[in-house]
Amino acid sequence: MNSDLKKVIEASSFSVHEGNFIYIKAKTAPEIDKHFLVSKDEDEITVVTNEENIDGIDVIERNKDRYILIELKVSLPFYAVGFLSTVTTAIAKGGMNVLVVSTYSKDYILVRVEHREKSIEVLKGLSLEYES
Repeated sequence: MNSDLKKVIEASSFSVHEGNFIYIKAKTAPEIDKHFLVSKDEDEITVVTNEENIDGIDVIERNKDRYILIELKVSLPFYAVGFLSTVTTAIAKGGMNVLVVSTYSKDYILVRVEHREKSIEVLKGLSLEYES
């Protein structure tokens, strides 16, 4: 890891959102205010939401797994070359699958619920500050 990336990582932090999150393929786009993510492209509508918000979604298919949502607060968004690669590689080396969502100013990763503690330890091991 180069020194610039190391500085960015050491100045960044993460937190874990409350609840268990699920991935849904929906027939129609639900009201967005209740969900973490509603994404629509030419092939499908994807909803990532807290499990308790499934009512009211016209579900076509649901991924069987439940996830925790980890918010990554990158100290230098857009210009942190290698940041997501470093994070996802560390998670993968820990034997965990990771799903990634990026917004304008933050990155989010989702890992299966059963890997909660292990994923937190991996991120702390990278020198990301844990905001519990």
